[in-house]
Amino acid sequence: MTQQEMKPLAAFDPRTWLERHGDYLYRFALGRVRTTSVAEDLVQETLLAAWQGRDGFSGSSTERSWLTAILKRKIVDLFRKRVREQATLSPAGDAEEGAYDPFDRGSHWKKTPSDWGHGNPAEDMNRAEFWATMHACLDKLPPRLQDVFVLRYLDEQSAAEVCKDLGLTPTNLWVMLHRARLGMSCCLSENWFGATKREGPSC
Repeated sequence: MTQQEMKPLAAFDPRTWLERHGDYLYRFALGRVRTTSVAEDLVQETLLAAWQGRDGFSGSSTERSWLTAILKRKIVDLFRKRVREQATLSPAGDAEEGAYDPFDRGSHWKKTPSDWGHGNPAEDMNRAEFWATMHACLDKLPPRLQDVFVLRYLDEQSAAEVCKDLGLTPTNLWVMLHRARLGMSCCLSENWFGATKREGPSC
């Protein structure tokens, strides 16, 4: 029996992929691109690319992991295109004094997303509410800043990986992440961490 004959039949049936993995892939994409039509297109492109490259599926990972890896590359390709279409950003000022900043001086999460909300149903609900707020704050960022923030802090890629994926210099990435962190810190401080709102312009 050949290796191809030994592969699961489902790995060669796109109808099975959509039924078994479509909802998961869509939620994964939507959590990163924040637009339903774009997420749908990415899932379709992923399934098409998977079908075209089905002979490359070795079975060393699960079918869902394999499809998710293809989807991640599609998302990175989209982010790269969007970043390249934008003009270089200039550095922004410091964060609002007194606002809660979820990042430390080294630009790392003080408490990582994977640590939030474990243990009981109340914590799970709290975690769901946090992610709803997080996504609402992400929606307020320009798309190019959303992209670098998602890769660096939600997918937890290294700065070097983000630079490589998006074709950015370390300086440009720092500027973009700095502005994204300012926006997210201000929005989260007002809408989640309970910081007292000040008079003047909102986030």
